Amino acid sequence: MLELAIKGSKKFYGWIIALLAIVGIGFGIYLMQLGFGLGITGMSRDVSWGFYIAQFTFLVGVAAGGVMVVTPYYLHNYKAFGKITILGEFLAIAAISMCLMFILVDLGQPMRMFNVLLYPTPNSVLFWDMIVLNGYLFLNIVIGWNVLEAERNGAHYPMWIKPLIYLSIPWAVGIHTVTAFLYCGLPGRGFWLTAILAPRFLASAFAAGPALLILLCLIIRKVTNFDPGKEQIQSLAKIVAYAICLNVFFFLCEVFVVFYSQIPEHMDHLKYLFFGFHGHDSLVGWMWSSMALMLVGIILLVNPFTRKNETTLAVGCGVIFIGTWIDKGLGMISGGFVPSPLHHVTEYAPTLPEIGITLAVWAAGFLILTIFYKMAIGVKEEVRG
Repeated sequence: MLELAIKGSKKFYGWIIALLAIVGIGFGIYLMQLGFGLGITGMSRDVSWGFYIAQFTFLVGVAAGGVMVVTPYYLHNYKAFGKITILGEFLAIAAISMCLMFILVDLGQPMRMFNVLLYPTPNSVLFWDMIVLNGYLFLNIVIGWNVLEAERNGAHYPMWIKPLIYLSIPWAVGIHTVTAFLYCGLPGRGFWLTAILAPRFLASAFAAGPALLILLCLIIRKVTNFDPGKEQIQSLAKIVAYAICLNVFFFLCEVFVVFYSQIPEHMDHLKYLFFGFHGHDSLVGWMWSSMALMLVGIILLVNPFTRKNETTLAVGCGVIFIGTWIDKGLGMISGGFVPSPLHHVTEYAPTLPEIGITLAVWAAGFLILTIFYKMAIGVKEEVRG
């Protein structure tokens, strides 16, 4: 099927070249970071996780969101999702690939990643995070490839794939649960020290992942001859609407607990994010924008009239995706480190090299996604023809 990935129009090749150019520029910056060290980033002694790990956290959710397509199709026999299940699985592959790349660039010295294998520590959440991420990547590659190959041959996928499909469903929940445990297992960080962090992560994942998938489906319909289907898109939109409502509800529950309990080390983080703390307020505008965007998304997707209009649907999915990205891609990490357990404020902002490397990883992810989607759409057009 790989031959389907290299056939395309001039616009297709132009898109590929543009992505490769961004990857190339970012790789050059990464070589500079490799030589100089993480000193070129905005991270410090007080903020040891930054923009890279924030993107990793958000993209784990995007990958986990694919289960919202897989579960109805394979477990509940919702046939309509049969057209887009493979798109959800391939989106998960691209998202997990980006997650692993962000971990790689955050390590400073990439050889350190082998320490997890050379010196396994089962009592560490990082060890289990490595297992669930790589395991989920393997499951989606095997399942997606074999299911697509079977569809191309006009046959049913091999029966040995079925157990892997069933395994991938709880595994998808597991990848974001374990990621949440990385944070809420740290007793010195009041912002993360909450049992509701994993449900919050999952709710945002089941909103952001399907929202991105809807946008991709709308783009695919416009630039190819494959139509993912109106019913499929509307069903996904309902999932996004419910999930983003739960995400906001969980956040408000956290706000109530924090401020009703009046525990200073818990309140200070939310004060810093939304009102500023001791004159430091670099994220206040971002966080209020995140809340506003998610609220707009809720209004557009809960209302049947605006949800069924694909223009406002696209806007709703876009603002939900951006809003959850700000919440997890900016606020979640910085909010946990600032202020420090000693109530010192050391603000963090990504530097230009960090942003360049981040854009390169996103471009690499979209390159992977483009190749897989080109194969999937090529097969579906062959079958239909």
